[in-house]
Parts: sequence; structure tokens; C-alpha cells
Amino acid sequence: MSSYDLVVIGTGPGGYVCAIRASQLGLKVAVVEKRATFGGTCLNIGCIPSKALLHASHLFEEAGHGFAKMGIGVGTPKLDLKALLGFKDQAVEGNTKGVAFLMKKNKIDTYHGTASIPAPGKVDVAMADGSQKALETKAIVIATGSDVAKLPGIEIDEQRIVSSTGAIALEKVPGKLLVVGAGVIGLELGSVWRRLGAEVTVVEYLDRILPGMDLDVAKSFQRILEKQGIAFKLGSKVTGVDGKGKTLKVSVQPAAGGTAEVLEADVVLVAIGRVPYTEGLGLEALGVEKDKRGRVVTDHYYRTSVPGIFAIGDAIVGPMLAHKAEDEGVALAELLAGQAGHVNYDVIPAVVYTSPEVASVGKTEEELKEAGIAYKVGKFPFLANGRAKANDETDGFVKILADAATDKVLGAHIVGVEAGEMIHECAVLMEFGGSSEDLARTCHAHPTRSEAVKEAAMAVEKRAIHM
Repeated sequence: MSSYDLVVIGTGPGGYVCAIRASQLGLKVAVVEKRATFGGTCLNIGCIPSKALLHASHLFEEAGHGFAKMGIGVGTPKLDLKALLGFKDQAVEGNTKGVAFLMKKNKIDTYHGTASIPAPGKVDVAMADGSQKALETKAIVIATGSDVAKLPGIEIDEQRIVSSTGAIALEKVPGKLLVVGAGVIGLELGSVWRRLGAEVTVVEYLDRILPGMDLDVAKSFQRILEKQGIAFKLGSKVTGVDGKGKTLKVSVQPAAGGTAEVLEADVVLVAIGRVPYTEGLGLEALGVEKDKRGRVVTDHYYRTSVPGIFAIGDAIVGPMLAHKAEDEGVALAELLAGQAGHVNYDVIPAVVYTSPEVASVGKTEEELKEAGIAYKVGKFPFLANGRAKANDETDGFVKILADAATDKVLGAHIVGVEAGEMIHECAVLMEFGGSSEDLARTCHAHPTRSEAVKEAAMAVEKRAIHM
């Protein structure tokens, strides 16, 4: 039996980062991974491959529709989907090999197989080669991530009815793609295939897109996507998919009930969210508490109801974001090493990697209203930003929410090109408790899109210059 200070089950962003940080701090660490490659959903079938497809499809569309007006003549671009998917696969391979290198560099023992926890301090591994390994450890971290949420009565075959996994590997561009769910995954992958030539319709149960994001942002972004050619059926639910014919027949009904209509599609993407994945670990027999949504219950120190067993990332409460899991992994490793690990859950950015991007950090207007917090709004459009106008990339705006009494920035929201990069100056400001005036008085280089962030901060006190 091999003995460790820490065994991490799962090597997604939370798990592998936790393992590396613990090793840096002197702990003897092992990881267990059921896949042949490290990186979890994010690196293998999620964040990384989808971003490669978003990047490539954006360039394809720019070549076909954006170059000519800048005086660049390239003719009509031809799509080689096999090569494009190969580009995506290279991105995955590069990142997963990178994590494998980091495992070796940090002297972390790795076990490829399926883990179970027979008792606190013990991990059994059914190895991929058929052998069995028994590990003994002072601490166990559940970092097993999440799985695709299923739509009742609709079977995902990853051919015509697909999850995000199948949607990043379609062998041909669908003529008609119907996306179930107007969240981040549905909009990103819908954007990819729309750019490559598909007719895309998004069906969403709620009366808005991007649940949880600022409503002002969501409404504005929906209009931008509609201009790009994506159709929306909000306040609607998919009640069935008939796959007997050449095309899929999708039954769509008002969310509140009523007469259903039938839409035809070549491919249906089910993107209604994700659920924690903890199957096969034996948590029920151990008495590890879960909530009604299947998430492992932990305290502020990531301790479960069973001593010596911890959990982080998608397996516990909070936004299912890779960077949230990473920060939790670092914090837990530091706590296990006797340090003061901490995650500030009020400052976790979220990004939709469409074109333009949508990014947010902190509170939305709706959350501030619900909490009864008086606030001021500063808003500045990219239409009035010099760099955005020069590049003909004027869709969107920056929005800053500040406490009406203290001027402390409580939230920031951006719709625009490279919003996912720009949001971080707001995150740093908020991490240090900064005010809108602090941001407004910080010199920004000209001409940059980031000047719109400064102008939005100035607009909190109604003193924006270029609007």
C-alpha cells in the first residue's frame, strides 16, 4: 500500500492545481484520473477545445465578411472542417501534455483508473490496465467535476442529439442546429456553427438569455446575436425529439403550457447546464452529505461531513467555472499545509467567449436591488471609443456599479471585443476594495478599448468625457 499526505481524485483545473500547490508546499501527493489524459472536462472536451473552435470560426467569418471592407481581398474562404477539428485537437493535446509535464516536474504520483473511497484515509483505484491499487492518505480531495445535465425523455447519442461533447466534434456543418438552453455553452457552440454556415435557433425555458448575468447585458447581447443571425425562442421548452426521419422533429411548447409547434433540425444540442459528478466514489456509504442538487456539502475550509475528506470545484456549491475550482484548489492545499488559504467569492469573473465577448464580475443590478443596496451606474458604449471605432468593433458597452454611499465598485459588466481580458482590471480593483473614482483617475493608454472602462467609471459621477 502506497502512503501519501494527499490524494486528489480528478485532475481537472481544481484537482491538478490543488495537487501542484500541495506538492510545492512539501506534501507527498498522488492524483487519480479516470481519463487517459489529465485536465478533466475543461482541457479535454470543454473550455480549451471550444475556445479553439471559437477562434478558428471567428477568423473564418472575418475572412468571408470582414476583410473586404478593410481593403483585403482574399476571395471566398473554403472550410476544411476536418482540418479545423484537427486544429482543435492540437490545442487539447498541447494543454493535456502540459499538465502531464507539470505532474512529473512536481514529483506527483499519478494513477490512471477509477477511484473509490472504502474508508476515510483510503482510496482504491481500479487501474486502466485491470490491476488494483490501494492508497493510504491523510487527506482525500474530491475534485471530480461535473457532467452534462440531461433533458428528461431525450436521449443524447452524440451524433444527431448531442451534448457539448458531441458538438465540438460534428463531422459536418448541420444545415439547421437547434440549441436547447441559452446559457454560456449553448451560445458559444451555437456561435461556432452559425459562423461555419448552420442556421441556428436557441430555445430557452426562461424569458431571457444568460441566466444569472446582468439583465441589461443579456438583453443587449441578445440583440447583437440576433443581428448575427441567431434566432431565439424564449419562454419555451423542448418536450420531445422525434428522430425517425431524415431530419429531427423537435416539439417546442410555451414554458407556461400551451400548443406545441414542431421545428426541424439536423442536429439538436442539449445545453441546459451541468450537474456534479461523484458517481462510484462510495460517498453515500461513507456518510458524506450532499445537498438536493447532488453537490457535496462543505464548510468554509472545504471539509465534508466526514473527517479527512474534502471537496472543491464543480462538485460543491458555487459557479461551475474552471478558475473558481483552481482558486479553491490552491486555498485547500494551503490550508492542508497549515497556511491561510482563502477564496473571495465576490470577485470571480465570468466570461462568454462569443464575438463580441461578455464578461462580468461582482454583483448585477438585479442582485443589488434584491439586497436593498443603493447604487450608482456608470455606462459607456464602445461606439464612443476611439479604438473600437477605428477597428469597426463598436458593439457593446462597459457598465460599472458602485455603492451610492461609499463609491466602492460592487460589479462590472462588459459586452465587447476582448471583454474577457478587460474585466480583470475591474477584478483587481474590487479585490482591493477600490472605488469608481480610483478607476476613473487611473491613466489608461490611448487608443485602447480599455479606455471605455475608465469612461464608465467616470460616468458613475456623470463626468464621462467622450459621451
